[in-house]
Order: sequence, then C-alpha cells, then structure tokens
Amino acid sequence: MEKSKVLNLLWDYFLMTVGSVIFCMAWTSFIIPTGLASGGLTGLCTIIEYATNGAIPMGIPYWIMNIGLLIVGFLSLGRAFGIKTIYVIILTSILFNVLPEFEALKYYGFVENDEKLLAALIGAALEAVGLGLVLLRGGSSGGTDIIAMIINKYWPVSPGRVYLYTDIFIIASLFLLPDKGLIDVVYAYIIMLGFSFGIDYVLLGNKSSVQILVFSSKYHEIADHMIHVMHRGVTALQSVGWYSQKESKVLLIVSRKHQMNEVIKEVKMIDPKAFVSVSTAMSVFGEGFEEVKTGINLKKTNKIEEAK
Repeated sequence: MEKSKVLNLLWDYFLMTVGSVIFCMAWTSFIIPTGLASGGLTGLCTIIEYATNGAIPMGIPYWIMNIGLLIVGFLSLGRAFGIKTIYVIILTSILFNVLPEFEALKYYGFVENDEKLLAALIGAALEAVGLGLVLLRGGSSGGTDIIAMIINKYWPVSPGRVYLYTDIFIIASLFLLPDKGLIDVVYAYIIMLGFSFGIDYVLLGNKSSVQILVFSSKYHEIADHMIHVMHRGVTALQSVGWYSQKESKVLLIVSRKHQMNEVIKEVKMIDPKAFVSVSTAMSVFGEGFEEVKTGINLKKTNKIEEAK
C-alpha cells in the first residue's frame, strides 16, 4: 500500500474517532443527564429499555439491529464501509460506558427551567458535527446512518431528510410510555430538527450551489473572463429589454455557494453597473458538480439494455 493511502486511511480513522467522541458527549453530557430523548437507533433502543423497565438493556437491541443493517450496508456500499462502521460502532459502544454522565449545563449554573432547551439545542449540534465527521470519512455509527447512506447513494435524497422521516416515527413512540408526556416529545423533536438541519449543513454545506444571472452590456467580456480566467462554464441567454426594446444577452453561471462572492466580485470589476441576480439551486448534476442518482432499478434496466 502506498504511503499516501496509508496516511489517508489513518486520517479517516482519526476523524472518525474525533467524531465518535463528540457524538457520545452529546448524549452523556447533554441529552441523557437532562432526561431527554432523541431519534435514531440509539433513541429507539433507549425507548425499548424504558418500555421494559430495564429488563432489556438498550445494548442488546442496539447490537442485534446493527448487525442486520451492517450486512445490508456491506453488500450495498462495499467492504470499506463495513469495516469503518464496525470500528465506529465498537468505539461508540465503549465510549458510552467509559464517558461519565457529566451534567455540563448544571456545572455552569443553568437552572432546571432553561437547561432542557439548551441541552436539546447543544446536544443536536454536537450530534450533527460528530456524525457528520464520521459520515464524511465513509463510516457510520450504524442504525439510521446506514439507511441514510444507502438511500443517498442511489437517490438524490439528503441524509437529513432520511433522519427526519425515521425519527418522526421513533420519537412519536414516546407517547406509549406512561412516564413520558407531551413535553418530552416536544424536546425530542427539537433535537431531531436541529440534528436534521445540522447534518445537512455539515455534509452538504460546501456542496451547495447557486445560480447567478448577470445583466450587463459588457456580457462578452464577462463571459470570456469567466471561461478563460476563472474556468467556469457560462451560458448566454437571448434577452430583450422590454422598455428599450434592445436585444442583449443574459449570462447564466452556476457555481458553488462558497465561490459566489468571488464570481460576483470579478463581474463587478469588469462592469460596476452590472445587475446580478442570485438564487439557490436545490441540486446541480453534471460535470464539476454531482453525479445523477437514478435509483437501483433504473441502473439495472440500463445495464440490460446495453447488454442487448
């Protein structure tokens, strides 16, 4: 194995370790000490333990369910995914037993009335950052993470949406427990929503795209500059100013969100009077952006047609 590959692999495991620690601290320092619940497989297994009054510890269904999901993930996403996920599952299981339940908010003097809301928000943020680091390096903590990665591989559905839909049903089951009420469900949904949006930001934040429309009489200079200097694709759309009835061209530029300011700056340098409109692009597929995800069945159909 090449030295660079070894270093990359070590870097993957280092970031997954850091992410696992952050994820576990979200539970042991904020969620569990304040008596809150959350979604995901961990939340489901916790609810099972509550429902059986501790007769079935959460660790038992956690391992059983993860084994089944690991097999599916291994077959769908490859051996590397399986090994990394096994590593994270073992590590998080150890950390949950090693890390003390440190009541961080009470330590800093927060009273009971406001600590639950803060714990929900901070816990959700830490969960998102921790699992985001794990998922970015090709691993998973198991459970709904595996389901999210499999679905996201074949269909353009963000991981956050997968977590959102599964967690809605898991958290709703809290109503079945006699010692849990509406307020517990509300806090659980706060954690769920915060985690859902947070994980999307961590995983997709640097991939968000924008569509830029440039209205300028110097469209030719701007288009040449974008292509030859900034190496960006440009599409010129025929346009007519309705008031002046003059024909011109509107430039359409698609870029990553973090590159938007640079593109606008270059446009303004060429034509300070240029009118620029920016809109968010939900998804951009093609060269330089994302691959088209068409689903398993369609891929199989295409392979059969090619064979014919």
